[in-house]
Order: sequence, then C-alpha cells, then structure tokens
Amino acid sequence: MSPLAAETASPRRWLSIVGIGEDGVDGLSPVARGLIADAAIVFGGRRHLELAGSLIRGAVRPWPSPFERAVAEVIEHRGRSVCVLASGDPFFYGVGAVLARHIEPGEMLVLPQPSAFSLAAARMGWSLPDIALVSLHGRSLDLIRPHLHPGARVLALTSDGEGPHALAALLHEIGFGGSKLTVLEALGGPRERIRAARAAEFSLSGIDALNVVALEAEASAGARILPRAAGLADALFEHDGQITKREIRAVTLSSLAPRRGEILWDIGAGSGSVAIEWMLADPSLKAVAVEARADRAARIRRNAAAFGVPGLEVIEGRAPQCLAGLPQPDAVFVGGGAAEPGLLDAVTAALRPGGRLVANAVTLETEAVLLARHASLGGDLVRIALSRADGVGGKTGWRPAMPVTQWVWARP
Repeated sequence: MSPLAAETASPRRWLSIVGIGEDGVDGLSPVARGLIADAAIVFGGRRHLELAGSLIRGAVRPWPSPFERAVAEVIEHRGRSVCVLASGDPFFYGVGAVLARHIEPGEMLVLPQPSAFSLAAARMGWSLPDIALVSLHGRSLDLIRPHLHPGARVLALTSDGEGPHALAALLHEIGFGGSKLTVLEALGGPRERIRAARAAEFSLSGIDALNVVALEAEASAGARILPRAAGLADALFEHDGQITKREIRAVTLSSLAPRRGEILWDIGAGSGSVAIEWMLADPSLKAVAVEARADRAARIRRNAAAFGVPGLEVIEGRAPQCLAGLPQPDAVFVGGGAAEPGLLDAVTAALRPGGRLVANAVTLETEAVLLARHASLGGDLVRIALSRADGVGGKTGWRPAMPVTQWVWARP
C-alpha cells in the first residue's frame, strides 16, 4: 500500500479536499477519484459537482448562499467521510485556505490540481516567481494599481466575462492603454480559448466567465506609476493642503516601522497618505484612518482606491471618542490633534506591547505636549527641518519649510 493510500485510511483524516479542473474526472488521479467515490458527503460548487458527477455516490451538498455558512456545515459532519471539491489548487485563493482556519491539517487530506495561475503561466511561458499574481474575483479592480510598472507582467483572475473589459478601461484611463491583455478562458478544458488585444482597443466579445488575464504593462507619458519607495509625491494624492508632506512622510513611515500583518491607526488622517503608504508596504498590512471632517473622509476613500488599497478602513469622527471598538493597533500615527485632551493617553493605552506611537507637531503648543511626554515616558525626539530651492529676487535661494517635531515611543 502506498503512503498516500495509508493516509486516506487514517480515521483522523475525515475530510478530503480534491482540486478539480475543467477537464473533470479525466484529469484526476486514481486516489482523487477514490476519495470522491468513497465519500459519504460531497461538498462543492454546482459546476464542480457536475464535473465530478459520474464519481459521486454519497450525498451531494452544493455550497450554501451566503458562503459564510459553508464552514459550519462541513464541520457538522466531522468524523464522517467528507469530500470537498475545489477549483484547481484549493490553497491558492481557494476554499482549502478557508477551511484550514477552522480544521487542523491532521484532519485533512488535500489533493491539488494546477491552479488557474499555473495553467496561465504555462500557456504564456512565464515564470511564476517573476510575475505578480492578483485575484480580482469579487474584489476591487483597484488592487491592480500598485503592480502597474513599465514592463511588468501580471496574471489577474477576474470575476466574470465583463472583468477583462473593466480592467482594460481602467488601464486606458490611467495611462496604460498600450498594455497587451491576453485573455485565457476556461483553461484546461474543452472550451479553452486564448485571445489578445491592447487595453486601449479592447473589444473581445463572448468572454467566458472563467478567465485569467495576462497583462504586459506598457506605460504612456504621464501614466500613473506608484514608486516602490516610501514618500510618494504629494501630487499623486488628492488633498486640500492637509497632508503629511513627502519627505516628512518618508521619515514617518520609517519611524512607524511596518511589519507583516500589523494594523495602523492614522489619527487626524487628512488625505490618508500615511495610512495608504503603510498599506502599500505589504499586502498583509491593514490600517484605519480616523478623520473628523466628512469631506476629508470622502477624499481618503478616493485616494485609497486610486492607490490600489481599497481595504483602508475610514472612520469619520473625532478622536479619542471614536476609537472605542477599533481593532487593537500595532502602530499609531498622530498627524494632527496630539494636543487634544485624552488623545495620547488613549492611544498609548490601546497599543499592543511593543507597538509604536509616532506623533508629529508643527505648532509650539503641540510640541510642548510632545516634549512633556518624552520627559515622562522616554522614546526618541527628533526635529525635522527642510528647505527647498525657490526664487529670490530673480535668483535662487533656500526657502525653509516649517520644522516638524516628531516623538517616537514604543510601548514596553
């Protein structure tokens, strides 16, 4: 008996997760076929259940709507022989990753098939480690924006047959109309089809709902390109002057020191520039932007979309009153309102152990508050002074900007 067959017989592995492609049962291994045939209950999407229909002997359970109930329904049958059907690789934007949050790996046997991304890369002749992989399935198209650099290659999974058209329109709008879009439809099955067009002239019709778009980015003059470094140009942001300026923002992001999976509170967010750049540092990072003015809160949401971080949470309200109930932060930036009564007390108490607080001050009154906090709590105190070349009586001289005092403190 093979080791894999022995594993399938283990009483601890009551759940099997089988990836299935558009080629249906023909693409399944003998072990995968056996897991489906021997299962007392088979869960899956209606398309997957149809593809595997000739093998299923147990009870059929299509995924419920809404899908959130699916995990509980699977767990209800713990101890019985249960098989879950998934698209391709169940752990690549798939149901396997969802189930694994609630079921121990030792209870599952997973047999993946090639993912849609793997199949698309194989058709294009692209090396997966060298390209960006983005799922736009049920998600905002804006997530593509940070990946748009001249010469970049991106594989994007879309939601439906209209997805490639919407993506092409977005690319054309922001200066990437010359980009080549290759639409790979129903990969791995009898309906497979591959077609290509430039974003600016995209007119493909009858696109299959199951599609991946291979993007070869080509930027025109003036295209909106988001540099990888902290301290993005102020002009990239929509703002009314209430923005942490580029150089100060770069220092501020360095002081906040984002780490994988962390949460930032950006209080007095203004344009949202610090929270946005925090989220751009890594896809795992999250942020909450707190802004008292409704017009600025709306502006933050527009900026978040334009920078490809639509998941930025915006809280419209005045701190510290509106901070209750927010997820505990790993870092807090106070760009405005540090002198607000009770604010610094609230955020220092809210921080996780080891969390960082960065507060900037321009006025003498706020600086005095930060000096007092530094005297009582310690941390680092820095004054940042910048000057820019400007015209002076027909010549050029240095025009100093208002200095910024920055206090950085880590909670013990």
